[in-house]
Amino acid sequence: MLSACLQPISAQSHRPHSGHHDSRIFTWLSGRVMEKDSTAVSFANVYLKNTNYGGFTDDKGRFRFKVPIGTHTLTVSLLGYEPVKKNITVRSHGMKKLVVVLQPVTTELEEVIIHASGVSRVQRSPFNAVAIDTKALQNTTKSLSDALSLLPGMKLRESGGVGSDMRLMLDGFSGKHVKVFIDGVPQEGVGQAFDLNNIPAGFAERIEVYKGVVPVGFGTDAIGGVVNIVTDKRHRSWHADASYSYGSFNTHRSNLRFGQTTKDGFLYAIEAFQNYSDNNYYIDNWVREFEVQPDGTIHKFPVDKNDKKHVRRFNDAFHNEAVLGKLGLVGKKWADRFVLGFSWSNFYKEIQTGVYQEIVFGKKHRKGHSLSPSLEYVKHDLFTPRLDLLVSANYNHNITHNIDTAARYYNWYGQYYEKDSRGEQSYQNSESKNANWNTTLTLKYRISDIHTLTFNHVYSDFRRMSRSHVGTSSVLTDFSIPKITRKNIGGFSYRVIPSERWNASAFVKYYLQYNRGPVSRSTDGVGDYVSLGKSVSAWGYGAAGTYYVLKELQAKLSYERAFRLPTTDELFGDEDLEAGRADLKPEKSDNFNMNFSYNGRFGSHGLYADVSLIYRNTKDYIKRGLGKHGSTQYGIYENHGHVRTKGYNVSLRYSFARRFDLGGTWNSIDTRDYERNWTGSSQQENMHYKIRMPNIPYRFANFDANFHWRNLFAKGNTLTVGYEGFWQHAFPLNWENIGNKDSKAYVPDQLSHNLSLLYSIKNGRYNISLECRNLTNARLYDNFSLQKAGRAFYVKARVHFGN
Repeated sequence: MLSACLQPISAQSHRPHSGHHDSRIFTWLSGRVMEKDSTAVSFANVYLKNTNYGGFTDDKGRFRFKVPIGTHTLTVSLLGYEPVKKNITVRSHGMKKLVVVLQPVTTELEEVIIHASGVSRVQRSPFNAVAIDTKALQNTTKSLSDALSLLPGMKLRESGGVGSDMRLMLDGFSGKHVKVFIDGVPQEGVGQAFDLNNIPAGFAERIEVYKGVVPVGFGTDAIGGVVNIVTDKRHRSWHADASYSYGSFNTHRSNLRFGQTTKDGFLYAIEAFQNYSDNNYYIDNWVREFEVQPDGTIHKFPVDKNDKKHVRRFNDAFHNEAVLGKLGLVGKKWADRFVLGFSWSNFYKEIQTGVYQEIVFGKKHRKGHSLSPSLEYVKHDLFTPRLDLLVSANYNHNITHNIDTAARYYNWYGQYYEKDSRGEQSYQNSESKNANWNTTLTLKYRISDIHTLTFNHVYSDFRRMSRSHVGTSSVLTDFSIPKITRKNIGGFSYRVIPSERWNASAFVKYYLQYNRGPVSRSTDGVGDYVSLGKSVSAWGYGAAGTYYVLKELQAKLSYERAFRLPTTDELFGDEDLEAGRADLKPEKSDNFNMNFSYNGRFGSHGLYADVSLIYRNTKDYIKRGLGKHGSTQYGIYENHGHVRTKGYNVSLRYSFARRFDLGGTWNSIDTRDYERNWTGSSQQENMHYKIRMPNIPYRFANFDANFHWRNLFAKGNTLTVGYEGFWQHAFPLNWENIGNKDSKAYVPDQLSHNLSLLYSIKNGRYNISLECRNLTNARLYDNFSLQKAGRAFYVKARVHFGN
């Protein structure tokens, strides 16, 4: 079911030779390629059969190239569409513009198709980018983050089950180093309900991942890379899709979406999804046992931390609900696309543990809701041909409540006794109101078919106001000080595409950020706050290029001098378990990427191979560590002087016809401390110099295999049996050169297995799937050794109507 979704589309070269004189008379051949509903088909291969004359369509489906006068066979082809061959006669005065209509290949919905324009455009770009089509995942219970974990260099790190805190890791960079976009719009400040592990995979048409060097068009300050969730924007007649799943730990998931685009260009779309889980799975942990005496006194028994008990989580329920809508017009003279959107979401999350699993809470919880209106405007050929404009804006308004008011002490058996003071961690009933504006302006001017200029500017404004409902300030936050950050990121790029064999891009970026918020003057970073305002600015630049050594073999090379501005969570925390630092400095980094990929077919056999080499040299690296204030433990961010990251990813995939495929990725990423002295002016040598950074997985792999039985029991029905495996090498939670190795905290070696059985009826109209995750009930860990769920079973039903 995952099959070729990781395989790129290789380009073919069909251009006139320039190394010899040709006495024939030439003229221009032009036209447009589209689907039957007039949707433009970009990057279709258009050429004259048995010649070297041809090219590719642009993003509006247009093509134009010189051809010799005479009679020819015009061929138009693109993966996912039936090829078209058309006899044409070209005369000296040229010929009328051609219109070619492509018909999509008829396939089952669960079969993987690399959608024509999207993934091919990503692969042909000079940047180190990969993409995954989600069509194969829509019949599974996977989230968007689960889909991302299949890509090379990408690892999902969760602190627990459904709705748990999640961090993406890409080539050794994690958390805020990796920026997330939906249709090119940044997703900072949208609220926990829209975390990637809470959004179903079917929400996206495809997922693009740009590793390290990031195109100007995103207008972002990412160092680790960018994840762009691309939704389906094709103009279609009425369609509807609904699914529901149930599984272990009382887990319920549902998804509904429907919409249409009318013939006169009016569009609407509605999508809703929800998740619910008790997350009451078993873990292994020592228990602090006690006994309440008849007179009310508490007898506490000695603790043996080596005596691990098999206990069930009990205060870890999560649910979220979200509704999204779009209303707009397409294909008008004044706008190719004008869409108003909105989203509403709500979540409730019980907090079972702190940053360490030894801590257990029984009543602590968090809840919130958000509302986000948005605007999208696209106009091609604005005022003049070849000038395109894209404007997007969204406003995120979300409110989060952190509640910790119980006067109880719990252990892992769910037992408790009453305390004299309220608050299991710290007495808290706080409310945070976040207001976040994001606006994006992109202008693209195609000077010719070869040269393109792009300008992009992103403005982001974030403000948080907090208040306490208990009449006192939290020990982590002074509620009287507002938190404000504003970002302006501008970029300008030049791209040249002299042939289908190679292209290159060069760019420059400008970063400007203003922050104001509470800064602690205490040694542990908590308490004694003062308000501090700070502005930072910097210039960045880079270049990227790609070259087809052979038709099947592609090489890419890119470099960027990049800056990453601190995020709102790093600056201001989450008002609960994370403490911010408003005086953080931006990260600055030199990023190098080299990539080689091979994509070949031999009859019914397909082979794809990909190797990426990564180097990052980062100054003022922002590192997440652990802090303690009294009995309160929390995460906190700090600048770490100098870090270098080196590594590689290897991907292999083999497919046979439409019956069988298997493949996997191997990732080795080494991130080490290269700060020679403790501080910039100190002569005292850093004891961690050239030591691997703690709490970062540095070697991991994934692998999968899928079998497809077509027309099983009836024509149009397909049975798919799938297997996935994930392996991770052990890694230390703390500096590995300090202390005795046997006494150190390590996340152990891990190997997990998933199985799935999918049956599709009537070419994907009705679908049912069965899944088993963590088949061997292995002990799985991620962040700070927090244990994740054991063996789990799920069943899902899905129906689809319309185009």
